[in-house]
Amino acid sequence: MKNPNDREGATVAAKAGHFLDVHSGAVVPEIQLSTTYARDDRYALINAANLYSRPDNPTFVHAERTLADLENAEECRLFASGMAAIASVFYSLSPGAHVVLPDSMYWGAKQWICDYCRRQDIFVSEYDTADAASIEACVENKNRTNLVWVETPSNPMMHVTDIGLAADIAHQYDALLCVDSTAATPVFTRPLELGADLVVHSATKYLNGHSDVLAGAVLTREEHGLWHALCGEHKMAGALIGAFEAWLLLRGMRTLYVRVERAAQNAMQVAEYLEQHPKIESVSYPGLPSHPGHHLAKLQMQGGFGGLLSFQVQGDASAALKLAGAMQIIISATSLGGVETLIEHRNTLEPAENMIPENQLRLSVGIERVEDLLEDIEQALLQI
Repeated sequence: MKNPNDREGATVAAKAGHFLDVHSGAVVPEIQLSTTYARDDRYALINAANLYSRPDNPTFVHAERTLADLENAEECRLFASGMAAIASVFYSLSPGAHVVLPDSMYWGAKQWICDYCRRQDIFVSEYDTADAASIEACVENKNRTNLVWVETPSNPMMHVTDIGLAADIAHQYDALLCVDSTAATPVFTRPLELGADLVVHSATKYLNGHSDVLAGAVLTREEHGLWHALCGEHKMAGALIGAFEAWLLLRGMRTLYVRVERAAQNAMQVAEYLEQHPKIESVSYPGLPSHPGHHLAKLQMQGGFGGLLSFQVQGDASAALKLAGAMQIIISATSLGGVETLIEHRNTLEPAENMIPENQLRLSVGIERVEDLLEDIEQALLQI
């Protein structure tokens, strides 16, 4: 019998971190809604681990420990949203710091990061998302680089970045590497095992998986100065997840593996179908041999390539929008990572300087019967 801590992620997730209530026999974790905790007649805490719900709620501590086990992380902190998690990393930097960002990443994060860094006199450089070697040119002439950021696969362009190479370069220059692994999830990639120092998730997406929770997470491979600063922000700034949301997130993580594996299987079939269709100009999905990052994705995404893909329709923006609007099962909506398949026209949402192709659509493939998804796409394509 393996040590419980050595069990595979699917088992850890399904059992909510090996949960069993020894007092009641319950197999489902409880939700603790109390905002404060009692002291005894000597004013000592009855439970020394619980002082006040902002830093100490047992429900989100349980969810944090479960996610840390899935990522093979030393520690995890949950936040009220993915953006709150990302912000905490940059709040922990000092004025004068230097950070290196990919040129293609989730635009909401990049817009906020650049605005914040400008206000705080934090210097920003950019590298080619699909070429981790280009990070070195961003750091070699700097006196001190503090943080290198990787998002892989990137949203929505689906670039794949070599995490191990990025880590080697960052560490050569005494910088930390932070990886946004929202699209890959710990099911397919564990960045800390590839050399990353920090991992960020928009837990709103695949970790919860049901489009009903806002949450974010930051995890660390080991303790360091930036992590201690981040924990201070987590404890005192108040951008924390609520107990009910943490409980929903924990419940969502119990089915993480079956959901994500099914979504990836569906996405592969959808990508293969789209790639051969005459009305589709191109498909960007790391699982396709035609993808420039396919070989790298095979090395660092174990067992699948995720549920997210982008494709370009033959024609202009009107053709792409018409196709999205003709879907009957697939829903036109923002976000990704839920059990339902969503389609989105990113060019409508992102600023022009991001240069998202006007004929591009992003698909977040869910867990529906894949034949139904393909039939829906086919009937929509017949209308353009």
